[in-house]
Amino acid sequence: MNSFASSLIDVFIGLGSNLAMPTSQILSARDAIIAHNDISECAFSSLYHSSPMGPQDQPDYVNAVLCAQTHLTALQLLQFLQDIEHAQGRIRKEQRWGARTLDLDILLYGNETIDLPELIVPHLGITERAFVLYPLNEIAPNINIPSKGHIAELIKRCPLAGLKKLSTHASS
Repeated sequence: MNSFASSLIDVFIGLGSNLAMPTSQILSARDAIIAHNDISECAFSSLYHSSPMGPQDQPDYVNAVLCAQTHLTALQLLQFLQDIEHAQGRIRKEQRWGARTLDLDILLYGNETIDLPELIVPHLGITERAFVLYPLNEIAPNINIPSKGHIAELIKRCPLAGLKKLSTHASS
């Protein structure tokens, strides 16, 4: 991975929330992301309702996917997204898949494959998560996910699992 991104990189960011008015959390995060001088939005999916992964004793999630272009390196983008999570009340806990005000994940960073302790891209589990694949397919139906395959083929192997579209056009 390059430490400096000199040209614009297409990135896909997964957004999820199941606490403190999840729809508002998602839309506020979208606004914060695209307010960055080095990030420009290309597309934003509909909002989707999904059951939680892991412990079921938590509220359902609202999810979306944002496509943007940036000059930021993957690690700079990760830090920026974690700053937004923190500003919106995210408390990182040892328990995985717990309730959270906001979860921002770098799903794809250009065509790069990144394997660092703090960041793995394509995002782990991207091919098994309907709440990622279906919104991603909505805004990038021709995308190939590095070392995973074409989105159309991945969707065929990923059941909806209760995923429901909430809105066709999310506005900020």
